[in-house]
Amino acid sequence: MKRHHLILAGILVIQIALSAVVFWPKAAASAGREPIFPDLEAGDIVALTITDADGNAVALRQAGEDWVLPDADDYPAEANKITPFREKIVGLTTGRLVTRTDASHKRLQVHPNDFVRRIDFETADGTTRTLYLGSAPSYGTIHFRVDGQSEVYLASDITTYDTNATVSSWVNTTYLSIAQDDVTAMTLENGNGTFTFARGGEGTWMMDGLAADETLNEAQVNAVLRRGAFVTMVEPLGKTEQPAYGMDVPSAVVTLETAEKTVTLRVGARDSEDNSYVVISSESPYYARIAEFGARELVEFTRDDFLQTEPTPEGEGGGS
Repeated sequence: MKRHHLILAGILVIQIALSAVVFWPKAAASAGREPIFPDLEAGDIVALTITDADGNAVALRQAGEDWVLPDADDYPAEANKITPFREKIVGLTTGRLVTRTDASHKRLQVHPNDFVRRIDFETADGTTRTLYLGSAPSYGTIHFRVDGQSEVYLASDITTYDTNATVSSWVNTTYLSIAQDDVTAMTLENGNGTFTFARGGEGTWMMDGLAADETLNEAQVNAVLRRGAFVTMVEPLGKTEQPAYGMDVPSAVVTLETAEKTVTLRVGARDSEDNSYVVISSESPYYARIAEFGARELVEFTRDDFLQTEPTPEGEGGGS
């Protein structure tokens, strides 16, 4: 009987030892997971500026219950993207220390002069803090460091994808949206002339000034309609017109008429650096920049582009 008790006692000791081995590292790791920003809550962050390695930067600021772009006359930003980002900042911990040496900051790209992302954020009490996001040693992880501290840590809940430094990542990029089926008439003015269209009783398009022997290419009319009725922007520019926008002599003007309203889209000058265009719609107080492809038909189409071309009969067209 005594032998039996000794065996049971031995088994109990082994079980205790195994439990210590299994759970001790987890407990130690948990004890080391202190918040990077103690006493900071997501709602305390009221402004953010995100900068990337290429010099792109976007500034975001809270305005009441909303978020805006202060550099674009408070154009609305999407709070549903900013709220989880603030939570990820607050959720950073010291759980995965990589180094404590300043000499490693450049190598890990968390240096003031060499970083992947720099995040400056302001809290409600006016305090400003800076966070650097650096290289990604493996999929789903990234190095980070708080400005003023030597320690570099690993994070897995925040990525460079969460911290894009382009404005388009933080706003609804739909600048203008008119139901195309509701448009009953359309006029396009550009450097090649003025072209006026109206829908017939069966929904087909007609063009003013079309000769009896000419056939309208409705696909091209609809191509212009798509560009004029649904506009996606690269970025908003604010409410104040600038001479560089070229609105005094626009590259194109599109007028869309529905049963309820008339909508005008003016296309300004082309930017020589990226070939983008500035636009202003009668539906918005904000100027915006759009990509070249979004304005190409509006700016370049001629009268001939709206005409159906007859196929060249076989055997004609040159050759010997």
